Amino acid sequence: MDDLREEYLKLIAEAGDESGLEALRVQILGKKGELSLRMRELGGMTPEERQTAGPKLNALKDEINSAFASRKAGLADAALENRLRDEWLDVTLPPRARREGSIHPVSQVTEEVTAIFADMGFAVAEGPQIETDFYNFDALNMPANHPARAEMDTFYMSRREGDNRPPHVLRTHTSPVQIRSMEAQGAPIRVIAPGRVYRADYDQTHTPMFHQVEGLAVDRDIDMANLKWTLEEFFSAFFGTRVETRFRASHFPFTEPSAEVDIQCSWDGGQVRVGEGDDWLEVLGSGMVHPKVLRAAGVDPAEWRGFAFGMGIDRIAMLKYGIPDLRAFFDSDLRWLRHYGFSPLDRPTVHAG
Repeated sequence: MDDLREEYLKLIAEAGDESGLEALRVQILGKKGELSLRMRELGGMTPEERQTAGPKLNALKDEINSAFASRKAGLADAALENRLRDEWLDVTLPPRARREGSIHPVSQVTEEVTAIFADMGFAVAEGPQIETDFYNFDALNMPANHPARAEMDTFYMSRREGDNRPPHVLRTHTSPVQIRSMEAQGAPIRVIAPGRVYRADYDQTHTPMFHQVEGLAVDRDIDMANLKWTLEEFFSAFFGTRVETRFRASHFPFTEPSAEVDIQCSWDGGQVRVGEGDDWLEVLGSGMVHPKVLRAAGVDPAEWRGFAFGMGIDRIAMLKYGIPDLRAFFDSDLRWLRHYGFSPLDRPTVHAG
């Protein structure tokens, strides 16, 4: 046993690397290893011989295992030292250039709009994109024969056969968020509702899915003058210059009176310049909230009144940043996004900087 012990310990100590050490372990302790074969010989010994040889073999096996573990740890430490010595890295060198991601214009403009209206005291409200017939149409005083309720304009969800309930729709505007907000909060209230909306339309200035922001303010003494001031302050902050507005009489089921709103602009070489010149450009619809809409949301129209407006986020982004085609917003073209995108560090301010 002493001869075996000295031989094995010497071989283990002389192992030069981890692979050689593993081969030696298999040679000594593997199924067919020298020490394993000696352990099997215990079965052929007499009880007296087994009582003497067994403890010695087990003690030798434990010592050999400990020697292997110690040598393996030593070899691993030596290998690590070699790597640290040979594979050095100068951490003071500048890194490789990495392309930086950019913020989509829709996300940027949404943040700009939110920052400006927040400065005027408007909170942000959100709602579901799949809406009921009631919130998308009925609560907004839209009759059953209104063109917007036709399948050629609205995306309807299917119902199971035999289910005669009005189908849900992909919301065609964020006006349902105004109804839900008034139901939850009551009056007075001042909110904007940005988000995705869906309509069956597709051309240079329309897409089946686009982004809209609507505003609502309800109080006891609100009138059209408050609406005009709010919109002019918003456009002046958003475009960074004083912007005049022009109201033209119109009709929307959910407002009375209703007005289309134009902003002052000029055309120079096919480019529109907002806030200067003698031309006008339509940008949104607005008006005083219809009494039936207030009543549908649980607000007494005899005590409260308010104004509402809605505009396309994509469209005002096109105006401000000179983007010619709305469809490019949704093409996932990285070249387009690198050109029109914004740095993640470019945070919006109330001046839309």
